[in-house]
Amino acid sequence: MTDKQEKGIFSNIANKDGEFKRRPSSFREFISSKPGAKFPPEANRYHLYVSYACPWAHRTLITRALKGLTSIISVSVVHWHLDNQGWRFASKDDPCDGATEDELNGAKRLSEIYFKANECYEGRYTVPVLWDKKTKTIVNNESSEILRMFNTEFNGLIDEKYAKINVYPSELKKQIDELNDWIYPTINNGVYKSGFATKQEPYEREVINVFKSLDKVEEILKSRHAKGEHYLLGDTLTEADIRLYVTIVRFDPVYHQHFKCNLGSIRHDYPHIHQWLRELYWKNDEFKSTTHFDHIKFHYTKSHPNINPYGITPLGPVPNILPLDA
Repeated sequence: MTDKQEKGIFSNIANKDGEFKRRPSSFREFISSKPGAKFPPEANRYHLYVSYACPWAHRTLITRALKGLTSIISVSVVHWHLDNQGWRFASKDDPCDGATEDELNGAKRLSEIYFKANECYEGRYTVPVLWDKKTKTIVNNESSEILRMFNTEFNGLIDEKYAKINVYPSELKKQIDELNDWIYPTINNGVYKSGFATKQEPYEREVINVFKSLDKVEEILKSRHAKGEHYLLGDTLTEADIRLYVTIVRFDPVYHQHFKCNLGSIRHDYPHIHQWLRELYWKNDEFKSTTHFDHIKFHYTKSHPNINPYGITPLGPVPNILPLDA
């Protein structure tokens, strides 16, 4: 293990100006249904490593469920706790409700999966990881790309009712990309830039940007609801909804207090986002069944000693998400 690896997951969270900078993903191959593809779609060939706590991994779990891939792409779930050595798997000596052992590769830690793919790997051990059982390597660890692979590349292997689901339809691609272009840096990653800032000025800049963008989303959904529509782009559920949901469902339970994004809350200050959130959660099992609030709350509050040194998990909000008719 190199000096870089020994420093662990918490090294260099912020730069010298106190700003959090996310590092790019390292493995960027694609599963493709095109003839001669290096990684063709095959049932039971691929395996997904995830954390229920991680919003990026959550994107892939929702899409896997929406597309009916649960029987042909297996999953391992890491323990919610992230320490200086990264993610670890549950075990008999270290049980965790909802987490699994790595029955595929027998790894104790996710880092072992990265070293199986590249013994000289020096990056971070992030989730999700899409693993190829046949060639015993990582295909991809970029959630936005895994989401799109799941959306289209397995359509020839699944029932028609799932194959016809398309969360990135050609007629909406431009609008989806435009939403992603500002929602990702200011909301999805914006909460992290607020929470991991180590100086007042970058924190204030980023948290203000988070709420400016939440205001913008609120106006979009207000106009949709006025027309009797339910999603960001009308009556079609798209990847833009999936990508935003994973942040919004964590907002009141975690980001409001832990990342100091407390200029408002979803349930009290954003009625149309709140309605959209509850409809996704309560009316779509693919969203509800992949949302594990214990993993979410325990992970953030007990894995970031630089933010919460005593690892105390707040009891609220109660409940984690309000009923649909609240």
